[in-house]
Amino acid sequence: MRAAVVLLVLLILAGCGGTLRVDPPTPQGGAVTACDKLAPLLPKTLDGAARGTSTPASPYVAVWGEGAIALRCGVPRPARMAPTDQLQEIGGVGWFADPAKPALFTAVADTPADTVYVEVTIGGEHAPGEVLADLSKPIAQISSPPA
Repeated sequence: MRAAVVLLVLLILAGCGGTLRVDPPTPQGGAVTACDKLAPLLPKTLDGAARGTSTPASPYVAVWGEGAIALRCGVPRPARMAPTDQLQEIGGVGWFADPAKPALFTAVADTPADTVYVEVTIGGEHAPGEVLADLSKPIAQISSPPA
């Protein structure tokens, strides 16, 4: 949770330019393989924002528009996500919208080895629906096909 708060503060400051500092997650188990597979599938631009860089560099972090959009793959299950919560499906991917943090969304991807959580923070100048739709395409590619 501390990392998500720090990330949100950094997103506000991202307009200052430069490389964005994002605490990289430490995926475990099957999430490592899934996140390694996701990294090269991510788009070079997202909602008009070019892919940027984060520090420290991590294969589990991607930023666009100097951090106006930040993705962290392999995060823990969101603490606020209850087993009874309904996920919003976009492009075949279930998304959890954190009611306490309106800029924070978490995709739930079921892979053969594990359930993988992909956290996305979206700055106010971007349309969450478009961003999540564009990110759903590569995230769906790491998910298990329906049985």
